[in-house]
Amino acid sequence: MNYRTFGRTGWEVSDISFGAWAIGGSWGDVDDEVSMATLNRALDLGVNFFDTADVYGDGRSERLLARLRRERSEHFYIVTKAGRRLDPHVADGYNRDNLTSFVERSLRNLESDCLDLVQLHCPPPEVYYSPEVFEALDDLVQAGKIKYYGVSVEKVEEALKAIEYPHVMSVQLIFNMFRLRPTELFFTEALRRNTAILARVPLASGMLTGKMTAKTTFAADDHRNFNRYGQAFDRGETFSGVDFDTGLQAVAELQSLVPVGSTLAQTALRWILMYDAVSTIIPGAKTLQQVEDNCAASDLPAFSDKQMAQVQAVYDSLIREQVHQRW
Repeated sequence: MNYRTFGRTGWEVSDISFGAWAIGGSWGDVDDEVSMATLNRALDLGVNFFDTADVYGDGRSERLLARLRRERSEHFYIVTKAGRRLDPHVADGYNRDNLTSFVERSLRNLESDCLDLVQLHCPPPEVYYSPEVFEALDDLVQAGKIKYYGVSVEKVEEALKAIEYPHVMSVQLIFNMFRLRPTELFFTEALRRNTAILARVPLASGMLTGKMTAKTTFAADDHRNFNRYGQAFDRGETFSGVDFDTGLQAVAELQSLVPVGSTLAQTALRWILMYDAVSTIIPGAKTLQQVEDNCAASDLPAFSDKQMAQVQAVYDSLIREQVHQRW
């Protein structure tokens, strides 16, 4: 495992980390004991950074991570998110009282006195133009409830606005072979401000594993079934907003990049690590095999200029028109 500095926090974090949405729910059936074995294996492999949210399984994911912290002696970081508990999910809900309540709930779930880092969980765009929201987060830092805060965003424009606030330490955004827009301006600005970047949905909801076909089906409680067209939340969260058949076509063209003995998923993760602006990648995992495969990507050889150009060409010819101006 390799490590990178997490922005201005100074943390040294594993470049392949652990996204804990899948062990909370919305990805088909999960078993808590299998999840715990997977989390333990991640630690064994050098992972020291775990990303979760209060809504993943209504706190289930946070509670599993609290158990991991109880049962292991190693130091690791747990970062969570707040805001999606709002119903309706509107900008006015991101107020001091609600944010404090969400943080207090996560503190209980994580059995902690202070959260390592809290991220606003893809709030409505208006929130980024509301200084009072970030002032409330500053006060939570001063109160010792959270060490740092950041944002998880849907759009590059939101990321650029968020880092104008001086105490936004990190930005989490979708970045993968189907989402290249962050490289055009945002990465430059994040590096200039020394803002940490968490690359989420790195495998485009599993599309970039190369294991899906036109006949692949998903469980009723899997967001790849119920949110394929944005019915439940932002469409960009599912297959990165790419049409399923188009995604399959792009994957077929990307297969030639896979080194002997590796997988497309590992190759897709290693491609992300070609960008120095990325602090860590947070692929999900529900099984031992998945976490082992994810972590192996950290030590794959670098891409050549020709291979990087090939990814760009697939994006330009098949993907760009569907996603570039939307997110």
